[in-house]
Amino acid sequence: MRLNIIIFLAIFLTSCETTNKKIVIKKDFKSYSNNGFALIFSDDLYKKRVVSKKIEHRSLIIFNNKLQKDTDIKITNLLNDKYLIAKVGKNSKYPIFYNSVISERIVTELEIDPNQPYVRIETINSNDTFVANKAKTFDEEKKVANKAPVDNISIQNISLDNNDNAKVKNKKNMKFEYIIKFADLFFEESAIMLKKRLEDEFNLKDINITKMSKNLYRVYKGPFYNLGSIRNVYNEITDVNFENIELIKL
Repeated sequence: MRLNIIIFLAIFLTSCETTNKKIVIKKDFKSYSNNGFALIFSDDLYKKRVVSKKIEHRSLIIFNNKLQKDTDIKITNLLNDKYLIAKVGKNSKYPIFYNSVISERIVTELEIDPNQPYVRIETINSNDTFVANKAKTFDEEKKVANKAPVDNISIQNISLDNNDNAKVKNKKNMKFEYIIKFADLFFEESAIMLKKRLEDEFNLKDINITKMSKNLYRVYKGPFYNLGSIRNVYNEITDVNFENIELIKL
């Protein structure tokens, strides 16, 4: 009996030690993720000064002015889920509509469609650390809805019927159909406040709210059915100091 108690205590203490293991978070790690269109580098773009620096055609370097040089990133083709690891190069000037500038090698390896170069750029924590998502309270959401500038707009894959994602997980819709997502909020009142602010303060028209689930309300503009229309609206939004705009595909 005594032996059983000793064994039980040993297992219990080991379990407690595992459960309470401290997760170390790298202090200087910047978490970043953005869905949008990449600009495919060419010598012609450089000659015309659309892009201010060169990328070698076989390079795995990208340009992204939100991240520091030499940051390791994962770039994913959101139309086929293929991805690779690349590195951020020096800051370069390029049109603000694009979330990155990429090489021909990346286009080839990820089988990116030049007509819809829809990619996700996200940072990688090379030290195996964890970044926790903090749950928002209603008071915190009100700050998002009321405080200027709004700094987290995204353009992403969207289905107004969430069940569609499970049905067509591996079948990507190649039709050009995107929205500009401003926020996904827990409270409907927060979504209404943000919509009103976007319309009144920034004079944006046709802002929509969709209930995505029981406790998820999406504030967005669109859909857009061609590159020109979404680029024009995107450029208007950046004029009012939106920092992290993403594009989401229907």
